[in-house]
Amino acid sequence: MLPATFKLCAGISYRHMRNMTGLRKNAMVAIHHELNRLAGPGPSNWISQVRRRSSLLSSRIKEEDGYSEEEMSYVKQGEDALQKAIGILSEQDGWTIETVAANGDKVLSKVLPDVGKVFKLEVMLEQHPENLYEELVGNMEQMGEWNPNVKQVKILQKIGQDTMVTHEVSAETPGNVVGPRDFVSVRCAKRRGSTCFLAGMSTQHPRMPEQRGVVRAENGPTCIVMKPCAEDPNKTKFTWLLSIDLKGWIPKTIIHKVLSQTQVDFANHLRQRMANNVSMEMAHAC
Repeated sequence: MLPATFKLCAGISYRHMRNMTGLRKNAMVAIHHELNRLAGPGPSNWISQVRRRSSLLSSRIKEEDGYSEEEMSYVKQGEDALQKAIGILSEQDGWTIETVAANGDKVLSKVLPDVGKVFKLEVMLEQHPENLYEELVGNMEQMGEWNPNVKQVKILQKIGQDTMVTHEVSAETPGNVVGPRDFVSVRCAKRRGSTCFLAGMSTQHPRMPEQRGVVRAENGPTCIVMKPCAEDPNKTKFTWLLSIDLKGWIPKTIIHKVLSQTQVDFANHLRQRMANNVSMEMAHAC
């Protein structure tokens, strides 16, 4: 489901790794080209606001001094995931509605060459993007406390401000239709202007080899985009691109139903979490 070069950074030759700064510059140019193509005319395009405020290409060349080859490879994988996810989300044609909840939450899907079926959640949340970003990125390891579909999220390694490698363990679905899975992912978190991004894809990490008795699933590219609502900046247009290979022998029809429902459930659990945070803040203020 994922190109082998995306799965394992060690596939890059050492000669090229020694010139990783040049590779990163090439990746940044590619992302910049994609953003130019995405922006287009019209204020409704979500990416145009990112470009007006700031660029995703803010260079961290100075930070790279002292990075190991392993660290640099994770940074590049995260940027690759972001670039690919932005490209998928920018294409508005070809999406099919999977489900629409009573509150307007919507899940769409499309089939992509070399990727397979991807899902896109579109919801409006009564929260500012910064608050959501802090919860999903700053408090990432607490996700198991409020999302019953997740047993655990652990940060294995952080590289700079934008990149981290995580290990996630999912809970089994009701009736154990889909048993627990675990994932090792590289994540790229960006906050540019008033729009926030959290992209990711599967990787490998020496601290987390495959576990006996647990199916190692793969994901990516994935990306959450949190953009202020044009009518009310304290609300957020929340988009979540999901691409997962759960492995095993589960029929695809069941997997697709589970994934779309998981996205709807996630939005509801996140709303409840944010509402509880507000209640706790109010209680502390009294």
